[in-house]
Amino acid sequence: MVASDARASKEQKESIEYVKICNASDYQIAARSLLPNPLYQYLASGTDDEQTLSENESAFKYWYLRPRVMRPVGSISTATSLFGQKLSLPVFISPAGVHALCDEVHGECASARAAQKVGTLFGLSQHATRSIEQVADACAAAPGNANLWYQCYILKDRQMTLRLVQRAASAGYKGIFLTVDSVRFGFREADARNGWNALPEPHRLVNYDEEITHKQQSSESTKFSWLSPEASVDKAKIYSGDEDAWDQNTEQLFEQNPTWEDVRWLKQEACHDLPLIIKGIMTAEDAVEAVRAGADGVMVSNHGGRALDGAMASIDALPEIVAAVGDKVPVLLDSGVRRGTDVLKALALGAAAVGIGKPVFFALAVGGENAVVNLLQILQKEVEAAMAICGVENVAAVKRSLVTRHPNGGVGRYTRSKL
Repeated sequence: MVASDARASKEQKESIEYVKICNASDYQIAARSLLPNPLYQYLASGTDDEQTLSENESAFKYWYLRPRVMRPVGSISTATSLFGQKLSLPVFISPAGVHALCDEVHGECASARAAQKVGTLFGLSQHATRSIEQVADACAAAPGNANLWYQCYILKDRQMTLRLVQRAASAGYKGIFLTVDSVRFGFREADARNGWNALPEPHRLVNYDEEITHKQQSSESTKFSWLSPEASVDKAKIYSGDEDAWDQNTEQLFEQNPTWEDVRWLKQEACHDLPLIIKGIMTAEDAVEAVRAGADGVMVSNHGGRALDGAMASIDALPEIVAAVGDKVPVLLDSGVRRGTDVLKALALGAAAVGIGKPVFFALAVGGENAVVNLLQILQKEVEAAMAICGVENVAAVKRSLVTRHPNGGVGRYTRSKL
């Protein structure tokens, strides 16, 4: 197992001073010189040939904006709302695990406080390195109002599934993401080549560890194993490094025979008072099934190109899903968002808001909480500028007519200026 230390030395920081941070991708450039290569590749890579990883970003360039002129834009507002919760911009931090790999001191607490400072939503992954309660307490001690959501999986151990969601509800989280595209993780060849096959010490998936303690100390310990008896899982395997790539070590936890009844069950048992977003929807058919099962919203996501390689880019899957359920529930999107113009294109195609994942890790590695604040502020400024130039003064004014496909296909002629 490779060692990990995301803390930048003085010499390392001085070596990246020439990188002027002007956009989200600049954080990735800067982080690459700071992070150990195996860690950088773990964060940056996708599965198999990385086709989907690449196309998540490039697909946005096949959608073209149609700017309207001579319209009042003197009072631009990027504010929006989701389930009655106000967001200062239609960009939020998608749930993604192990933030402490990039900020060893604060982990997810830093990212959550950054979202709080900017006034947007933070999604806490079930695979976080800080607990549900630690993140809630960190935000409660900071100025402003937190908008925390919790992300869960359907586990083989249904009691643990429920308890984790109930802990989030008790801690004041305002919504639940249920990730449904991870009955198996895609194979990440970069991790196998680099020997990244276990979570580096001292990091832990603390929410699971606390559940172990709970079962050991409760009467349930006589009724259940660490997972329910039918799960037959060795808890040590999560940290064992038995697999070639470390994410595969946690596959054993997940229910591999899920049905839409599981969504109904979770909604009824734990989310009746919280909005439930189904994350990982890539087809109209599944969007319809999700809503039938009681979902309050769906999230178009291919796991940032880290699940099924060869799946369509999220932005290209968005239109059919909006057409299927957009008049019934909010549709969110992540995977590939790097620019304010990406955000605007997604809104025009029917997304209510978009999430970012990888850029958050790279910002954390470069400058911790303050860098994540700056990342979100950069995106907000880019969204503001794009809205103004396109002649829309607020998010509600963004319509489908704002985007189109190029009549000649476009983008094949695109090369970035090297000035």
